[in-house]
Amino acid sequence: MSEEHEDLENINNEDNLEPQETITKVTGMYKDWFLDYASYVILERAVPAIEDGFKPVQRRIMHSMKDLDDGRYNKVANIVGHTMQYHPHGDASIADAMVQIGQKDLLIDTQGNWGNILTGDRAAASRYIEARISKFGLDVVYNPKITQWQASYDGRRKEPINLPVMFPLLLAQGGEGIAVGLSTKILPHNFIELIDASIKHLKGKRFTILPDFPTAGIADFTNYNDGNRGGKVRVRAKISQHSKNTLVISEIPFSTTTQSLIDSILKANDKGKIKIKKIEDNTAAEVEILVHLPSGISPDKTIDALYAFTNCETSISPLGCVIEDNKPLFIGVSEMLRRSTDNTVQLLKSELEIKLGELEEQWHFASLERIFIENRIYRDIEEEETWDGVINAIDKGLKPHIKHLKRKITLEDITRLTEIRIKRISKFDIDKAQQKIDALEAQIAEVKHNLENLIDYAIAYFTRLKKDYGEGKERKTEIRIFDDVDATKVVIRNTKLYVNREEGFIGTSLRRDEYVCDCSDIDDIIAFTNDGKMMVTKVGSKTFIGKGIIHVAVFKKKDKRTIYNLIYRDGSKGPSYVKRFAVTAMTRDKEYDLTNGNKGSKLWYFSANPNGEAEVVSISLRQVGSIKKLKWDLDFSDILIKGRTSRGNIVTKYAIKRIELKEKGVSTLKPRKIWFDDTVQRLNVDARGELIGEFRGEDRLLVINQKGIVKTIIPELTTHFDSDMIVLEKWIPKKPISAIYYDGDKERYYVKRFLIEHEGKEESFISDHANSQLEIVSTDWRPMADVEFTKERGKDRKPNMEVNLEEFIAVKGINALGNQLTKDKINQINLLEPLPFEAPEEVHADELEVVDEEQVIAESSSDTEQEIKVDLDPKPKTESKSTKEDLDIDETGQASLF
Repeated sequence: MSEEHEDLENINNEDNLEPQETITKVTGMYKDWFLDYASYVILERAVPAIEDGFKPVQRRIMHSMKDLDDGRYNKVANIVGHTMQYHPHGDASIADAMVQIGQKDLLIDTQGNWGNILTGDRAAASRYIEARISKFGLDVVYNPKITQWQASYDGRRKEPINLPVMFPLLLAQGGEGIAVGLSTKILPHNFIELIDASIKHLKGKRFTILPDFPTAGIADFTNYNDGNRGGKVRVRAKISQHSKNTLVISEIPFSTTTQSLIDSILKANDKGKIKIKKIEDNTAAEVEILVHLPSGISPDKTIDALYAFTNCETSISPLGCVIEDNKPLFIGVSEMLRRSTDNTVQLLKSELEIKLGELEEQWHFASLERIFIENRIYRDIEEEETWDGVINAIDKGLKPHIKHLKRKITLEDITRLTEIRIKRISKFDIDKAQQKIDALEAQIAEVKHNLENLIDYAIAYFTRLKKDYGEGKERKTEIRIFDDVDATKVVIRNTKLYVNREEGFIGTSLRRDEYVCDCSDIDDIIAFTNDGKMMVTKVGSKTFIGKGIIHVAVFKKKDKRTIYNLIYRDGSKGPSYVKRFAVTAMTRDKEYDLTNGNKGSKLWYFSANPNGEAEVVSISLRQVGSIKKLKWDLDFSDILIKGRTSRGNIVTKYAIKRIELKEKGVSTLKPRKIWFDDTVQRLNVDARGELIGEFRGEDRLLVINQKGIVKTIIPELTTHFDSDMIVLEKWIPKKPISAIYYDGDKERYYVKRFLIEHEGKEESFISDHANSQLEIVSTDWRPMADVEFTKERGKDRKPNMEVNLEEFIAVKGINALGNQLTKDKINQINLLEPLPFEAPEEVHADELEVVDEEQVIAESSSDTEQEIKVDLDPKPKTESKSTKEDLDIDETGQASLF
């Protein structure tokens, strides 16, 4: 009895019983149905085949276009309708798939409104747009002779199992699909780079291929992982400063549109992460989004904030999944390229073999035809009355002349000879016939040579593709390694932080209490209490730290320049200690004890010093017993900077009456060295790239670009630099800048030397004519240039001229035209080695006599060691000048007495 009948019988028998809970297992056909459905979606809809790179709907669209191809454009609606003969789904899905192929601008020539991948605008209805196969598509996708066919879904027609694509099409177009239980995401790659990689593979060389996106942008492929599962690609918009208060986005990340990008920027502005005035979208053929900033907002900081909080930076996770032999296969893009290239070689071999067979057949019949006519064998059949007699007569007449043929004569061969017309026989030319045979023999020899040298033939094939179709397909996406953007450093301070010192609360909702500073809702806050406790916690509306708060500030991770000075008593009656330390890392919401941990410990003195300042304090003791010295000074610069867990140096074992600030301190940290990493186009203090110099608070950077624009800037680590920057160095105000430029208005070359007059102002030092162009620029003290002249017709080339720019022209204003270099036509100008010159030593007004004594921050295991220098000069110290760009802080520490 079947299971269904047993279940029905059990139900009937239990009608009179109380209702019971039953569990029915879904087994049998349900399981098979789901497996069949999942297999169908994976194999027939979502995942492309590795052989030709097409999903079934794409393959059927291309096959239908070939059916309809007559060289003219066809309505997309007509193509979609024709495709439905092969694809058992609705017209909407076919039309969408066809639009996606057309937007990749590779296989289909489009006409009409096919949408815009930059703005996300949809294509017009399929009845309004037209398409035809591109020349490239006709060249690499189709060859019916080597195509394997199968019956269509209704059995009425034949469709290709796979198209004979002789190009790594899947990698060029990319592919994405979501099936049942798995998905695929193959990123698009550059056309030319794929061909170059295929040639390298054929030559046995190693290769690397990286994605190239049609939306351009900037990408970091450090963790691409060859397109395998687990890889990640970071893509950024190309953002530059358009004017003082305007940013321009000229390229967008892949997988975004201008509209989604603008929406994300507006959303970040509404949340207070960034601050903008308005956005203009001027996108047409090229992307142009203008982001207008309010006055007082840093453009460089806003650029980083756009990357941190908007879709201006996106992360893409590739997943290489394809269909091979009706099974899903997970492989990397390098292996996809190898298999595609090897498949192309086999297809080329099949083409050559078919072509060889056709040529040999042509040669065979041309030779038979010549024998048949030249030896007048056709006369032997005049007296024959039967068809068999005719066949035998021709066969007998051919036998003495067929020893050189490559195969036996068949009945079909003789039949074809009988079909030759009398007119052709009468006009037969033996010489022309022999020329035809010779030409066929030459073609056969060439095909055989190509088969024997198949790899060389394949390399030549790929080289031809690159030559014929590579124009305009250069890489669009710039490859770069990104610096991680610290969101806490670029977020707009969108809220205010308050503290109730007595009760021990900090937060953004304590508006009736003491204001501390502006902060953001993603900041961490560091707080110290008068019993020697310290804690770092997230910004909140109201957070309890501990009673007796003495210092609150925004906490910056890995901050080695902020030094905390404190004096504390160990326990209720123990000795007092002094210590200096930095806090570079710690666990959030964990309370740390800066004393020895004994009950009754308290702080006598505390200060937070954003640039490692070391003050002098006066210590007074209580009159107890026979203490001889009741008051003396303590200089914090004499104290080593150690870890926060260190006990410190003993100050006194007697009771302290009070500690007073006697003299403000100067920085004990040496000038900051700054490097420029050309890979990421960023400044850093981590010794990456080229050392620019050592910077104090007032020092600035000199920046010159190819457009002839010069400016000096504060060396902030968040500064962005344009790709056309040609000079980046430490600015020496008295050092002249020398330039040779072409004036488009006067059509002459001019030389000028100038000093920067307006610190921080962006100025152009060449004329604003459209044809004006900067040739060379130098910041050497005594630069030399070599001028090469153009050779005039009928004359000898004028010898090169060396120019000492220092002697050629005096230093003038930045807006001066300069002196004309020459009236002769110039071919090229090159900078030479400068003349020797001893540069004057830099003098800083705030320089002190400093003895460099190396000290180490012996921080706890979670902290980083840091080398510093202290001022051991016993002379009085003056307050140092410090700037935000040196310290990278927003708050200044205040000395406190308890």
